[in-house]
Amino acid sequence: MSVRVGAARVRALLLTLVTFCVVAGTATGCASGGDDRPRVVVTTNILGDITREIVGDEADVTVLMRPNADPHSFGLSAVQAAELENADLVVYNGLGLEENVLRHVEAARASGVAGFAAGEAADPLPFHAEREGGPDEEAGEPDPHFWTDPGRVRKAAGLIADQVVEHVEGVDEKTVRDNAARYDGQLAGLTAWMEKSFAAIPEDRRALVTNHHVFGYLADRFGFRVIGAVIPSGTTLASPSASDLRSLTRAMEEAGVRTVFADSSQPTRLAEVLRQEMGGDVDVVALYSESLTEKGKGAGTYLEMMRANTTAMTEGLTGA
Repeated sequence: MSVRVGAARVRALLLTLVTFCVVAGTATGCASGGDDRPRVVVTTNILGDITREIVGDEADVTVLMRPNADPHSFGLSAVQAAELENADLVVYNGLGLEENVLRHVEAARASGVAGFAAGEAADPLPFHAEREGGPDEEAGEPDPHFWTDPGRVRKAAGLIADQVVEHVEGVDEKTVRDNAARYDGQLAGLTAWMEKSFAAIPEDRRALVTNHHVFGYLADRFGFRVIGAVIPSGTTLASPSASDLRSLTRAMEEAGVRTVFADSSQPTRLAEVLRQEMGGDVDVVALYSESLTEKGKGAGTYLEMMRANTTAMTEGLTGA
């Protein structure tokens, strides 16, 4: 009897271990036989898509941030934290974006894992605020949202290719360089298309109000004015005060702005509050600003995200 119970326990333990392996493999990209392949781990899903375009099939690319997640607040499981320390290269945004993940990234780098902070290498701009009532709390600090400028993404993508070639053993350099060149051409085409699309917006309507400060790079690249944000911060973890909303409302009224762009992955409650502050005469337009969606859900890739945002912004500011 005791022998049969012991065998049952062994079978149960084995089943548990197999189940754990399958789940962990699904979540982290660790599959049977994958231990021998080079590994690149990427923190955010936007950078993950860019990195996959460059790496192709030359290495396993694990993306830690799930679709529709918030880069400011997402965290890691123990399995994901271990993935960082077992990587050949970690690609992350930096500049404070991944607020709950950066300590794990730093731990991996301290253990000898190569790391590349794409935001820090993409000529970062400072946060800025143009509305009255004084500067927003992070004015002058580096803005991590560089991907809203496809020109800076072109620079970052080229540098990611350099990092992969330098630190990831076993990849074919020519393949990586060819992938990077192909993707660079797609990014150049995206930039030209965005310029042509935004040309339809009259100069006096090129004014942006967003859920929080996220489109400073786009504004700098394509000639928009940043009026302000409902959350006067570069992170979604902050909250607006009553005086913040009054100040922003006054600035919007003086600029004749009636459109607020809110992140599609976040509730629009704060934008709705602003609508009430202005007597209901405000349009709230959803954008994909900080996270990709699942495939086929509107912004499955960086290129899809930027095209969808450009169309929504153009239509929202022209009244089309």
